[in-house]
Amino acid sequence: MRSRLLIAAVAALALLSSCKSQYEAVMYGTDVQAKYKMAFELFEAKKYAKAAEAFESLTMAMRGTAQDDTVQFYWGLSNYRYGDYVTAESNLEQFVSTFPLSPFTEEARYLRLDCLYRGTYRYELDQTPTRKALAEMSVFQIENPESRYHDSVAKMMDDLYDRLELKAYKSAYLYYHMEDYLAAHYALKNVLKENADNRYREEVLYYTAMAAYKYALNSVASKQRERYLVFVDDYFNIVSEFPESKYVKELEGLYNKVQKYLKRDNEDG
Repeated sequence: MRSRLLIAAVAALALLSSCKSQYEAVMYGTDVQAKYKMAFELFEAKKYAKAAEAFESLTMAMRGTAQDDTVQFYWGLSNYRYGDYVTAESNLEQFVSTFPLSPFTEEARYLRLDCLYRGTYRYELDQTPTRKALAEMSVFQIENPESRYHDSVAKMMDDLYDRLELKAYKSAYLYYHMEDYLAAHYALKNVLKENADNRYREEVLYYTAMAAYKYALNSVASKQRERYLVFVDDYFNIVSEFPESKYVKELEGLYNKVQKYLKRDNEDG
Protein backbone atom coordinates (compact mmCIF):
# COMPACT_ATOMS: atom_id res chain seq x y z
CA MET A 1 0.00 0.00 0.00
CA ARG A 2 2.80 2.36 0.97
CA SER A 3 4.72 1.55 -2.21
CA ARG A 4 1.66 2.40 -4.33
CA LEU A 5 1.27 5.75 -2.59
CA LEU A 6 4.97 6.44 -3.07
CA ILE A 7 4.74 5.62 -6.79
CA ALA A 8 1.68 7.87 -7.16
CA ALA A 9 3.43 10.71 -5.38
CA VAL A 10 6.53 10.35 -7.55
CA ALA A 11 4.35 10.30 -10.68
CA ALA A 12 2.46 13.43 -9.60
CA LEU A 13 5.74 15.19 -8.84
CA ALA A 14 7.11 14.20 -12.21
CA LEU A 15 3.98 15.47 -13.95
CA LEU A 16 4.17 18.76 -12.07
CA SER A 17 7.83 19.10 -12.95
CA SER A 18 7.02 18.31 -16.59
CA CYS A 19 4.29 20.96 -16.68
CA LYS A 20 6.59 23.50 -15.13
CA SER A 21 9.30 22.65 -17.60
CA GLN A 22 6.85 22.96 -20.50
CA TYR A 23 5.70 26.40 -19.27
CA GLU A 24 9.27 27.59 -18.86
CA ALA A 25 10.30 26.14 -22.20
CA VAL A 26 7.57 28.08 -24.01
CA MET A 27 7.92 31.16 -21.84
CA TYR A 28 11.62 31.55 -22.39
CA GLY A 29 11.69 30.12 -25.91
CA THR A 30 11.53 31.94 -29.25
CA ASP A 31 8.27 30.47 -30.59
CA VAL A 32 6.03 33.54 -30.40
CA GLN A 33 2.89 31.79 -31.62
CA ALA A 34 3.31 29.01 -29.05
CA LYS A 35 3.69 31.61 -26.33
CA TYR A 36 0.62 33.49 -27.66
CA LYS A 37 -1.41 30.27 -27.54
CA MET A 38 -0.15 29.42 -24.06
CA ALA A 39 -0.99 32.90 -22.76
CA PHE A 40 -4.63 32.46 -23.71
CA GLU A 41 -4.73 28.92 -22.34
CA LEU A 42 -3.47 30.24 -19.00
CA PHE A 43 -6.03 33.04 -19.09
CA GLU A 44 -8.88 30.63 -19.84
CA ALA A 45 -7.64 28.39 -17.01
CA LYS A 46 -7.88 31.46 -14.71
CA LYS A 47 -4.16 31.37 -14.01
CA TYR A 48 -4.10 35.11 -14.32
CA ALA A 49 -0.69 35.84 -12.76
CA LYS A 50 1.07 33.56 -15.23
CA ALA A 51 -1.12 34.77 -18.08
CA ALA A 52 -0.12 38.35 -17.29
CA GLU A 53 3.52 37.33 -17.32
CA ALA A 54 3.08 35.61 -20.68
CA PHE A 55 1.22 38.53 -22.29
CA GLU A 56 3.81 40.97 -20.96
CA SER A 57 6.59 38.92 -22.53
CA LEU A 58 4.76 39.16 -25.88
CA THR A 59 4.41 42.95 -25.96
CA MET A 60 7.70 43.61 -27.76
CA ALA A 61 7.36 40.71 -30.19
CA MET A 62 3.78 41.68 -31.15
CA ARG A 63 4.37 45.40 -31.44
CA GLY A 64 3.01 46.73 -34.72
CA THR A 65 1.24 43.47 -35.61
CA ALA A 66 -2.49 42.78 -35.88
CA GLN A 67 -2.36 41.14 -32.42
CA ASP A 68 -0.67 44.11 -30.74
CA ASP A 69 -3.80 45.59 -29.15
CA THR A 70 -5.06 42.13 -28.15
CA VAL A 71 -1.86 41.31 -26.29
CA GLN A 72 -1.74 44.70 -24.58
CA PHE A 73 -5.40 44.52 -23.55
CA TYR A 74 -5.15 40.97 -22.16
CA TRP A 75 -2.00 41.90 -20.27
CA GLY A 76 -4.01 44.52 -18.40
CA LEU A 77 -7.08 42.30 -18.13
CA SER A 78 -5.01 39.45 -16.64
CA ASN A 79 -3.63 41.75 -13.97
CA TYR A 80 -7.15 43.03 -13.33
CA ARG A 81 -8.54 39.52 -12.93
CA TYR A 82 -5.61 38.60 -10.70
CA GLY A 83 -6.48 41.52 -8.44
CA ASP A 84 -3.38 43.64 -9.06
CA TYR A 85 -5.40 46.80 -9.67
CA VAL A 86 -2.44 49.19 -9.47
CA THR A 87 -0.59 47.42 -12.29
CA ALA A 88 -3.80 46.85 -14.23
CA GLU A 89 -4.69 50.54 -14.05
CA SER A 90 -1.29 51.45 -15.45
CA ASN A 91 -1.62 48.80 -18.20
CA LEU A 92 -5.10 49.94 -19.18
CA GLU A 93 -4.24 53.64 -19.14
CA GLN A 94 -1.36 52.94 -21.52
CA PHE A 95 -3.61 50.77 -23.68
CA VAL A 96 -6.28 53.47 -24.05
CA SER A 97 -3.64 56.03 -24.94
CA THR A 98 -2.01 53.77 -27.52
CA PHE A 99 -5.13 52.20 -29.06
CA PRO A 100 -7.97 54.76 -28.90
CA LEU A 101 -9.85 53.04 -31.75
CA SER A 102 -9.42 49.40 -30.71
CA PRO A 103 -12.58 47.32 -30.18
CA PHE A 104 -11.26 46.72 -26.65
CA THR A 105 -10.94 50.43 -25.80
CA GLU A 106 -14.37 51.02 -24.24
CA GLU A 107 -13.99 48.04 -21.92
CA ALA A 108 -10.41 49.03 -21.13
CA ARG A 109 -11.54 52.52 -20.13
CA TYR A 110 -14.25 51.10 -17.89
CA LEU A 111 -11.90 48.58 -16.25
CA ARG A 112 -9.39 51.34 -15.62
CA LEU A 113 -12.11 53.35 -13.88
CA ASP A 114 -12.94 50.32 -11.76
CA CYS A 115 -9.26 50.04 -10.81
CA LEU A 116 -9.26 53.70 -9.77
CA TYR A 117 -12.46 53.12 -7.79
CA ARG A 118 -10.93 50.15 -5.98
CA GLY A 119 -7.90 52.28 -5.16
CA THR A 120 -9.91 54.82 -3.16
CA TYR A 121 -10.06 54.89 0.63
CA ARG A 122 -12.83 55.02 3.22
CA TYR A 123 -14.06 58.51 4.04
CA GLU A 124 -11.86 59.02 7.12
CA LEU A 125 -8.68 58.81 5.01
CA ASP A 126 -7.14 60.89 2.21
CA GLN A 127 -9.64 61.50 -0.58
CA THR A 128 -7.17 62.51 -3.30
CA PRO A 129 -7.65 59.16 -5.10
CA THR A 130 -11.42 59.68 -4.86
CA ARG A 131 -11.23 63.06 -6.57
CA LYS A 132 -8.96 61.65 -9.30
CA ALA A 133 -11.38 58.77 -9.93
CA LEU A 134 -14.37 61.12 -10.08
CA ALA A 135 -12.60 63.39 -12.57
CA GLU A 136 -11.84 60.44 -14.87
CA MET A 137 -15.36 59.05 -14.50
CA SER A 138 -16.92 62.39 -15.37
CA VAL A 139 -14.92 62.52 -18.60
CA PHE A 140 -15.98 58.97 -19.44
CA GLN A 141 -19.67 59.73 -18.88
CA ILE A 142 -19.50 62.85 -21.05
CA GLU A 143 -17.60 61.17 -23.88
CA ASN A 144 -19.56 57.89 -23.76
CA PRO A 145 -23.20 58.78 -22.98
CA GLU A 146 -24.47 55.61 -24.68
CA SER A 147 -21.92 53.24 -23.17
CA ARG A 148 -23.14 49.95 -21.75
CA TYR A 149 -21.05 50.83 -18.71
CA HIS A 150 -22.78 54.16 -18.12
CA ASP A 151 -24.97 52.96 -15.24
CA SER A 152 -22.14 51.08 -13.54
CA VAL A 153 -19.93 54.15 -13.64
CA ALA A 154 -22.81 56.28 -12.33
CA LYS A 155 -23.12 53.96 -9.32
CA MET A 156 -19.41 54.21 -8.59
CA MET A 157 -19.61 58.00 -8.85
CA ASP A 158 -22.57 58.13 -6.49
CA ASP A 159 -20.66 56.13 -3.89
CA LEU A 160 -17.60 58.35 -4.22
CA TYR A 161 -19.64 61.56 -3.97
CA ASP A 162 -21.27 60.12 -0.85
CA ARG A 163 -17.82 59.52 0.58
CA LEU A 164 -16.74 63.12 -0.03
CA GLU A 165 -19.96 64.54 1.40
CA LEU A 166 -19.76 62.32 4.46
CA LYS A 167 -16.15 63.36 5.02
CA ALA A 168 -17.09 67.06 4.79
CA TYR A 169 -19.91 66.59 7.29
CA LYS A 170 -17.91 64.43 9.73
CA SER A 171 -14.87 66.73 9.58
CA ALA A 172 -17.05 69.69 10.59
CA TYR A 173 -18.89 67.61 13.20
CA LEU A 174 -15.56 66.79 14.83
CA TYR A 175 -15.42 70.35 16.25
CA TYR A 176 -18.87 69.81 17.78
CA HIS A 177 -17.71 66.53 19.31
CA MET A 178 -14.71 68.39 20.78
CA GLU A 179 -17.14 70.97 22.23
CA ASP A 180 -15.59 73.81 20.23
CA TYR A 181 -19.03 75.12 19.33
CA LEU A 182 -17.96 78.33 17.61
CA ALA A 183 -15.60 76.46 15.28
CA ALA A 184 -18.27 73.78 14.77
CA HIS A 185 -20.86 76.38 13.79
CA TYR A 186 -18.51 77.97 11.28
CA ALA A 187 -17.34 74.64 9.83
CA LEU A 188 -20.88 73.23 9.49
CA LYS A 189 -22.09 76.41 7.80
CA ASN A 190 -19.18 76.13 5.41
CA VAL A 191 -20.11 72.54 4.46
CA LEU A 192 -23.38 73.74 2.94
CA LYS A 193 -21.79 76.87 1.54
CA GLU A 194 -19.44 74.69 -0.49
CA ASN A 195 -22.10 72.13 -1.39
CA ALA A 196 -25.72 73.05 -0.74
CA ASP A 197 -26.83 69.63 -2.01
CA ASN A 198 -24.79 67.65 0.50
CA ARG A 199 -26.84 64.50 1.18
CA TYR A 200 -26.22 64.92 4.91
CA ARG A 201 -27.82 68.37 4.83
CA GLU A 202 -30.39 67.56 7.52
CA GLU A 203 -27.71 66.42 9.97
CA VAL A 204 -25.53 69.43 9.11
CA LEU A 205 -28.41 71.83 9.79
CA TYR A 206 -29.21 70.08 13.06
CA TYR A 207 -25.67 70.29 14.42
CA THR A 208 -25.39 73.88 13.16
CA ALA A 209 -28.38 74.80 15.32
CA MET A 210 -27.13 72.77 18.27
CA ALA A 211 -23.68 74.37 18.04
CA ALA A 212 -25.30 77.82 18.05
CA TYR A 213 -27.42 76.93 21.08
CA LYS A 214 -24.56 75.47 23.10
CA TYR A 215 -22.25 78.33 22.19
CA ALA A 216 -24.87 80.81 23.44
CA LEU A 217 -25.62 78.74 26.55
CA ASN A 218 -21.96 78.79 27.56
CA SER A 219 -21.42 82.46 26.78
CA VAL A 220 -21.17 85.30 29.24
CA ALA A 221 -24.52 86.92 30.01
CA SER A 222 -23.81 90.05 27.98
CA LYS A 223 -23.34 87.97 24.80
CA GLN A 224 -26.14 85.44 25.21
CA ARG A 225 -28.96 87.40 23.60
CA GLU A 226 -27.26 87.96 20.26
CA ARG A 227 -26.00 84.38 20.22
CA TYR A 228 -29.39 82.89 21.05
CA LEU A 229 -30.79 84.86 18.11
CA VAL A 230 -28.31 83.03 15.88
CA PHE A 231 -29.75 79.76 17.20
CA VAL A 232 -33.28 81.00 16.40
CA ASP A 233 -32.26 81.61 12.77
CA ASP A 234 -30.66 78.17 12.57
CA TYR A 235 -33.73 76.61 14.18
CA PHE A 236 -36.04 78.05 11.56
CA ASN A 237 -33.66 76.95 8.80
CA ILE A 238 -34.00 73.28 9.68
CA VAL A 239 -37.66 73.12 10.75
CA SER A 240 -38.80 74.97 7.62
CA GLU A 241 -36.82 72.67 5.35
CA PHE A 242 -37.33 69.43 7.28
CA PRO A 243 -40.62 69.79 9.17
CA GLU A 244 -40.80 66.01 9.71
CA SER A 245 -37.22 65.70 10.90
CA LYS A 246 -36.51 63.44 13.85
CA TYR A 247 -34.69 66.41 15.39
CA VAL A 248 -37.70 68.78 15.40
CA LYS A 249 -39.05 67.81 18.82
CA GLU A 250 -35.70 68.30 20.53
CA LEU A 251 -35.08 71.61 18.77
CA GLU A 252 -38.58 72.87 19.55
CA GLY A 253 -37.90 72.30 23.25
CA LEU A 254 -34.71 74.37 23.03
CA TYR A 255 -36.43 77.03 20.96
CA ASN A 256 -39.15 77.39 23.61
CA LYS A 257 -36.50 77.80 26.32
CA VAL A 258 -34.77 80.45 24.26
CA GLN A 259 -38.03 82.30 23.65
CA LYS A 260 -38.66 82.44 27.41
CA TYR A 261 -35.16 83.74 27.95
CA LEU A 262 -35.55 86.42 25.25
CA LYS A 263 -38.93 87.49 26.62
CA ARG A 264 -37.51 87.75 30.13
CA ASP A 265 -34.50 89.63 28.83
CA ASN A 266 -36.77 92.13 27.04
CA GLU A 267 -38.75 92.69 30.21
CA ASP A 268 -35.59 93.20 32.23
CA GLY A 269 -34.25 95.55 29.59
